[in-house]
Amino acid sequence: MESLIPGEVEVHGVRATDFGMRWADVDLERAMLTIANTRTLMGNKTVVEKDTKSLAGERELPLHDLVKVALTRFHAMQTAERRAAGEQYEASGCIVVDELGGVLNGRQLRERAYKVMTENALRRVRLYDARASCFTYLANNVVPPHLLARWAGHSKVETTQRRYVKPDVEDLRPAADAWGGLASGAASAHEENVRCGSVGG
Repeated sequence: MESLIPGEVEVHGVRATDFGMRWADVDLERAMLTIANTRTLMGNKTVVEKDTKSLAGERELPLHDLVKVALTRFHAMQTAERRAAGEQYEASGCIVVDELGGVLNGRQLRERAYKVMTENALRRVRLYDARASCFTYLANNVVPPHLLARWAGHSKVETTQRRYVKPDVEDLRPAADAWGGLASGAASAHEENVRCGSVGG
């Protein structure tokens, strides 16, 4: 069994190429994740491990219960694989590894993720696109822009809004419903006042 949760960290808003997450960065008791290390594949050959790109990128993120449970089970599975492999296991301390503890690079991670998508009849999407999906979903669910930027590790709110919040036509459905309420006369008293004030100048 291969130790991999394709897209697990992606759902939590971390870059697809930042697969340098270590178990030391995860505090399951506090349900907290520390972003402090990146491991990026350059030119599909060279792996570069380094700190985050900026001070804003180094941050703590609370774990949702579903992610905490998944990581707890994943850690138990890796522990079993390490015991089964014995001395052959590479104890790197990283989370995204194969069954022998070898750290996966970006290409290997993509290949495994695409395989899971195919096996589950899911539309094939780039792992990196999940980052935009995450922030678009949070924005549509009224998470304030400054919190989105903090979660993304950006020092400027504009960066998050411009690069990662990408609503599609279905995301605009609530706006259409709001216009419908205004046009049908079903608007609240407050909305009526705003409408009349706007039209009247």
